[in-house]
Amino acid sequence: MIAKELMNPASIVVVGGSDDPYKPGGAVLRNLKDGTFKGKIHVVNPKADRVQGIVACKDARELPAVEMAILAIAARYCPEVVEVLAREKGTRAFIILSAGFHEEGEEGARLERQVAETIDSVGGTLIGPNCIGVLTSNYNGAFTSPTPRLDPTGVDLISGSGATAIFIMDAGMQKGIKFNSMFSVGNSARVGVEEVLEFLDESFDPERSARIKLLYMESIDKPAKLLKHAASLARKGCRLAAIKSGGSAAGSRAASSHTGALASPDIAVDALFRAAGIVRCHGRDELMTVAGIFTYPEARGKNMAVITHAGGPAVMLTDALSNGGMEVPRIEGDKAAELLARLFPGSSTGNPVDFLATGTAGQLGYIIDACNDDFDGIDAMAVIFGSPGLFPVHDVYELLDRKMSTSRKPIYPVFPSLQYVREEINAFVARGRAYFPDEVLFGEALCKVFRTPPPRPVSPGLPPVDVAAIRAVIDSSGDGYLSPGEVHRLLDAAGIARAPEGIANNEEEAARVAAWIGFPLVMKVVGPVHKSDVGGVALGVSSEEEVRREFRRMMCIKDTRAVTLARQLRGAEVFIGAKRDDKFGHTVLYGLGGIFIEVLKDVKASLAPFAADEALALIRELRAYKMIQGARGQEPVNEEHFAETVARVSVLVTVAPEIFEMDLNPLLGTRAGVVAVDARVRVERQRG
Repeated sequence: MIAKELMNPASIVVVGGSDDPYKPGGAVLRNLKDGTFKGKIHVVNPKADRVQGIVACKDARELPAVEMAILAIAARYCPEVVEVLAREKGTRAFIILSAGFHEEGEEGARLERQVAETIDSVGGTLIGPNCIGVLTSNYNGAFTSPTPRLDPTGVDLISGSGATAIFIMDAGMQKGIKFNSMFSVGNSARVGVEEVLEFLDESFDPERSARIKLLYMESIDKPAKLLKHAASLARKGCRLAAIKSGGSAAGSRAASSHTGALASPDIAVDALFRAAGIVRCHGRDELMTVAGIFTYPEARGKNMAVITHAGGPAVMLTDALSNGGMEVPRIEGDKAAELLARLFPGSSTGNPVDFLATGTAGQLGYIIDACNDDFDGIDAMAVIFGSPGLFPVHDVYELLDRKMSTSRKPIYPVFPSLQYVREEINAFVARGRAYFPDEVLFGEALCKVFRTPPPRPVSPGLPPVDVAAIRAVIDSSGDGYLSPGEVHRLLDAAGIARAPEGIANNEEEAARVAAWIGFPLVMKVVGPVHKSDVGGVALGVSSEEEVRREFRRMMCIKDTRAVTLARQLRGAEVFIGAKRDDKFGHTVLYGLGGIFIEVLKDVKASLAPFAADEALALIRELRAYKMIQGARGQEPVNEEHFAETVARVSVLVTVAPEIFEMDLNPLLGTRAGVVAVDARVRVERQRG
């Protein structure tokens, strides 16, 4: 819970306030005084009578009632001070800058619990400990320097790392990004990134709230909360981007299936962000580039005009856009010829539109007007303009600012000459504009924004399954791998097509099952996990004699309990798997089978449950999608049925959360649909 006193306190005390601006207590006090805070500021410092001109109290007990406290004292002193403030002074909002808590060991963890429990007991809010503070439009409660100019049209930044928040703001200010608020949650003893996002969602005001939300996280402790509130904000018109660092696949090393090996925590994060409509970034520059893109209107399509006075950067930007899924379409025709006639000889309007190093502000205006009015196939413009070294460019940037205010299509300014035209760039930023210093980073970020879908619907259209039949199988099973018969019943209850199959425990039974199914057959051992590795798979079995011979051979393989027989089908191999994470729930992975999963790892992932249309969109993003379409004369896979089957798996594991891992590998896909020919399901009930 975030108390109202955290957002708009009438009074603030800095415990540990100092005259030294290079200490957290001195810096935060300076920022409070120099900022927009209109309320009463108090200071507690046992060694000074006045601190930065403010009369200081020696002890917190000397204070009057105070709504919010910022603590910059040693961790060991915090519990007592918090007790006094919470119980005696009515303080309900606490920001603890101090380190020395659970990040440093058990004694620190004990102090952190003590502080948090006291604040909980009075219904208060704790930010931190071990953080840099909070910035809002009402007060500057952080010790950062310089402090960004806060603006209600700016960015809300929530960070799990104080230092990273400083570096992000620094990178953003250099690019003209404005900030509305900053929350550094530190150890997140009570309020983490998810809780701040929840507050921003539940308090969202369409007239006043910032529309851009940026997140930096090193862990996601409450993915369901993050998904709920990020998606809600996106549906309200907000745009979100985030860095999640610290991803590791180490936990997959001991996995016993393709799915287990692929379903790393980072894959789950990708799936979560996609479902929430969050653009995932992997560094500060990329995050702030995406934030800059967010400050401009959304393009209605993917066709870009690249306008430049320098050929090389235009070529690199064109490559970045084209490789990322956007288009730089050729501009031609009578209108293009008319535009070319207004430019200097040697210019080009084919797209990129190159008006040369000698190009003028007036010519740039002609080009922008033509892209707006004459070229319907253009959805947005990127203008690359640095210093040609021939003349000042104030007039170019001034014209660009005016055109950006009136253009019907987004215009993205790329300014590569950071040092040569620093004065002009500063003037451009002072007008409230963000810019992009690197054309390739901009192009790649724009493509990432374009490819990020809107958030998943609140109620996606999930395929129906037989819940009672699924629960009957799971409730009657133990932990471990399900038997083939149990797997068959699960697939049937989920509506997942499978090849005709039977199980034989002796040679005569194998012969009877083979006669029922028909030839050719596939035979596989029951028992060993990695069947192929132990020689437990036989393909193309075409006679009763061969069935008997293979059965006898397979029963001699270690750990074999029985043999399955199934009709050998033909088609392209595709794959579906699911893996449970204790925090994220089930991640469902899908793609082509064979080398595409084992070597190329060409798979997509979604968090269960989800509808078939989400799976279909991701299937079409596979690098090997042309194989599904039927490359080189091969029979295509029915991608709609493939997507439907993926969605059915997502519902199955939601109905049966006890499923720890599940592999359908392979399924065989044809024009008619996809059919599971091998499946493994491992049940592992969560304890506690």
